[in-house]
Amino acid sequence: MTILVKRDCFEELANHLKKPEIGVIVGPRQAGKTTLLKQLGDFLQEKGTPRENIYFFNLDVISDRETFKSQQEFILFLRSRLKKDSQLYIFVDEAQRIKNPGIFFKGIYDLGLPAKFILTGSSALEIKANIHEALTGRKRVFHLQPFNFNEFLRSKKSGLEKIIGRRLSETDKNRLLEILREYLVFGGYPKVALESNHEEKKKLLEELYSSYLEKDIVGFLRIKSPLVFSKLTGLLASQIGQLVNISEIGQMLGLDIKTLNTYLHYLEETFIVNLARPFYKNYRKEITKMPKVYFADLGLRNFALSRFKPYDGRDDQGSLLENFVFNELCGLGFHVNYWRTKSKAEVDFVIQTSEGQTVPLEAKAAALKTPYLSRSFRSFLAQYLPKKGYLVNLGLQKTVKADGCQVKYILPFDLPKLLLRDA
Repeated sequence: MTILVKRDCFEELANHLKKPEIGVIVGPRQAGKTTLLKQLGDFLQEKGTPRENIYFFNLDVISDRETFKSQQEFILFLRSRLKKDSQLYIFVDEAQRIKNPGIFFKGIYDLGLPAKFILTGSSALEIKANIHEALTGRKRVFHLQPFNFNEFLRSKKSGLEKIIGRRLSETDKNRLLEILREYLVFGGYPKVALESNHEEKKKLLEELYSSYLEKDIVGFLRIKSPLVFSKLTGLLASQIGQLVNISEIGQMLGLDIKTLNTYLHYLEETFIVNLARPFYKNYRKEITKMPKVYFADLGLRNFALSRFKPYDGRDDQGSLLENFVFNELCGLGFHVNYWRTKSKAEVDFVIQTSEGQTVPLEAKAAALKTPYLSRSFRSFLAQYLPKKGYLVNLGLQKTVKADGCQVKYILPFDLPKLLLRDA
């Protein structure tokens, strides 16, 4: 039986179905975009939309692509299916496969037909190149990543997601931590998450990565040295949470700076890595340029290193937890920076709330028993005087006052609910 997991963005997308703008869902391959389209179609039928008013096209399928060969022919396709007072819903998977898709859908949108379009794409580069500009003012973009931890929990059908953010019993805390350990090793790609056998999980991740190299890197971007690109991916995977020294990496791989920066851009735009930039206000004392690297999915990161050892026996526990926190913050819509001085005082993350407050966060892969703040964290508190801060750890749930700042010690899976509650 196929398990359908409700995504956090579902309600927002369901509400968007009432709006005239074209919806564009972007995200990596196999992140669940096709399933999400089907769930939206089911939602429409539950709300009374006739099945014959809902159309699905997957443009990876040649026969479906034929329907979109000519804009004029597709307009005739729509008009022939419109009835009095009817509304059509057209879901187009991998819309970038159409020739000049932005111009194609702009022309149809401007006709004002009662047809709502939801498009998906697996490459931000292709979407930006072929869709974004032409649809300015006519679209809304939604980002779909692999399962975040809340969605991952939902896939387990345990009901534990309902108690997140509360004071937990030791039993519930341990159950959640056990699931978190699996997530930190194998990540959140839906097929991988729903597979219980660890060896099968590894095979699925291998297929994902091979498909990415074949379709995005070689197929669309036409990179002539996929082996070097793959080596770069592995090198970055070994450096999550660390500063990226472009010159050093270029020398190691035999790449010039321009090519290396291009490859990094490709990795970001195809949803493999994200770069955190430094937070600074003092140019003389704080780092202002070098980014830190994180992977959008930890399963793919661990595949790049062939490293699937259980979490408790790993030497990169801190890096994995830090990467997890970064992804959760990005998923909440925060612009995430890090802070580091030239004397090497460092705070993992700094975010700005909607009210303009500066909030520092640290990730510690330890089950703290009592409150602890590093000298670096205290240095940030003294310099920037934030009202709130967070220390993500594997044991302690407590709030303390430090240098005028309310510091909350929280469990990793509590971060989204507590941050949104406090923001």
